[in-house]
Amino acid sequence: MELKGIAVSTGIAQGTSVLFEPFDNSLDYRLLPLYLVPGEQRKAFDAIRQLCTQLEDSLAQQTEGSDTYALIEADLLLLQDTELQQQIHSSIRDLQLSATAAVDRVFLHQASELAALDDPLMAQRSNDVVSLGRRIINVINGAGGKLLNNLPDDSILLAEDLTPSEFAQLPLDRIKGIVLKTGGLTSHTAILARAAGIPALLSCGFEFAEISNGMPVIIDAYAGRLHINPDATTTADLTTKQLHNEQRRQALSKYRDIECSTQDHHRIQLMANITSLNDVARLAQFGIDGIGLFRTEFLLMDATRVPDEKAQFTQYYNAIHLLAGKTITIRTLDIGADKEFACLPNKQQEDNPALGIRGIRYSLKHKALLRSQLRAVLRVAEFGSVRLMFPMVTQAEELDELLAEVAICQQQLQQEGKKFGELQLGIVVETPAAVLNLASMLPKLDFISIGSNDLAQYTLAADRTNLALAADYPAFCPAVLQLINMTVQTAKQAGVSCSLCGEMASDSRIAPILVGMGLEELSINPAAIPEVKALLCEGNYQQFCDLARQALACKRISELESLLVSCKLPS
Repeated sequence: MELKGIAVSTGIAQGTSVLFEPFDNSLDYRLLPLYLVPGEQRKAFDAIRQLCTQLEDSLAQQTEGSDTYALIEADLLLLQDTELQQQIHSSIRDLQLSATAAVDRVFLHQASELAALDDPLMAQRSNDVVSLGRRIINVINGAGGKLLNNLPDDSILLAEDLTPSEFAQLPLDRIKGIVLKTGGLTSHTAILARAAGIPALLSCGFEFAEISNGMPVIIDAYAGRLHINPDATTTADLTTKQLHNEQRRQALSKYRDIECSTQDHHRIQLMANITSLNDVARLAQFGIDGIGLFRTEFLLMDATRVPDEKAQFTQYYNAIHLLAGKTITIRTLDIGADKEFACLPNKQQEDNPALGIRGIRYSLKHKALLRSQLRAVLRVAEFGSVRLMFPMVTQAEELDELLAEVAICQQQLQQEGKKFGELQLGIVVETPAAVLNLASMLPKLDFISIGSNDLAQYTLAADRTNLALAADYPAFCPAVLQLINMTVQTAKQAGVSCSLCGEMASDSRIAPILVGMGLEELSINPAAIPEVKALLCEGNYQQFCDLARQALACKRISELESLLVSCKLPS
């Protein structure tokens, strides 16, 4: 059987199917009648025993002394701690809490004690403890996610959808590919899959009734195809294709340690988009100039509470340490639209969230949250080259209010005697209003970054998560290109640096056009860096400028598509 999907993270993955049922981390807050106490205690301890068995099986598959072995062993030791088990037992008995509420209470307490220690590693461990508690709760609730610790090493995960929190709990070392029935190119799952370098297909029309666990499947995330029970010929063809792609990847490794410059010596800064500290650790293999977009909202993925200033500082500090002197660009929380997180305060349903309280609109309505992040970023700027940018700024009044908040945080830190560094400040240009109002904001900015995903959505009035619109309203279209060009030229006239951090920059066919339009910095998905870097290094800047002029002269999407096919670029 062959099914079509949207390839959101390229690659080929062969393995066995695993049908994923959603996690259930819900809590039962009722006050227990006394006669139910023994049953709830049994639920809690049965779940702990079940999870211990899963962890022991996982531990047996790891190399002793490896990081993964150490993490699993630490989780196992905590679960086997008799004092912790007694705390759960007494919480159910004395406080008449349900099994889920008791586990949540005890593990949050353990995590808060670790977070209070003046040790970044222990602070990071506190997040692991919270996740472990959630896994116990998931088992108590009888949800399907409980089986993920026993996955084979060649698992292809098939699911209806994945929330950011569910993605965060996946054992990515054993998952070779992901297939979802929902989602699109710019959904949170697509972003996370690309960051992790996992081949992924979204909007794939499989039926759970037609697939069972353990079936042989192959994802071809170049052609956008899922092959279920492939025949020998298909398997051989895709194996050959996979080998060819691996050889291509090896050939591109020669560009890793050289700067990104065209044949006629035009320098381009090639930065990476990341979602977590794990992404930073993987960047060494790609040879990048820094981080052009740290999506900090994904730090909330697996959090039961919003990370405080100290926890955020630790994350940013560790990222700076791993970058070894390279620039990091931190985007403040971009909350709302298709990114919702359970730990956030005062969530409210909106009829049209894409046009509602998102980005800095959310931050300015929750100033304690904003100031906590600003203080953490200011403090970490003492240790490296840090840029801070604000998402969804559309007008000068918003920028004025944000800059006032930065000044307040600087004053607070100074009064408290805490050191902080100098920041470069910028905004993400992602609406037509921001493009038109840009000249009035540039005098107060050090840099700007074009968010082409949202710029396309708001320009075309097409929901980027609506798959029915994806084919007819692509981001690479005349209207969006004109707005990008207008932004680049306005920034140049003001002497302010301009980058682009949307999906366009990760497309090796489109990146040369963007460079030819005058962009000197692109921030792209790590997995796309080798292809984009090779093409830019092998090309000629004047050729890119000519290509950009042709693209800007196109009046129709079909003309742009023809241009991409006909242009002669190195490959």
